[in-house]
Amino acid sequence: MLKPSLLSVVALAFTGSASAASNCDDLLAQIDAKIRGAGVMRFTLTTVPADATVSGKVVGTCERGSRKIVYEAEATSASPASSPTPPRSNDGILTECRDGSVSIGGDCRK
Repeated sequence: MLKPSLLSVVALAFTGSASAASNCDDLLAQIDAKIRGAGVMRFTLTTVPADATVSGKVVGTCERGSRKIVYEAEATSASPASSPTPPRSNDGILTECRDGSVSIGGDCRK
């Protein structure tokens, strides 16, 4: 039979991994809302390992820096002249710091 202290350590380990996945999901939802708020409707956001090579633009990190969030615009059939371009935002990249805090602009204080 497991001792109560060992059981609580195991429970905390599972809680941490569920929290990390939830953090990526939460950040993904926030970034998705910002992009849609800028008028972009055809795009994909994916999370990949931090060391993966990607063709899209990295727009954030999560799981304490072990994963990155990648944005890729989908091709549209409309001509560029027919669709207005939303004004470009000067907002920084939404990043999760190693200590678990969230920073805009990638400035994680040490």
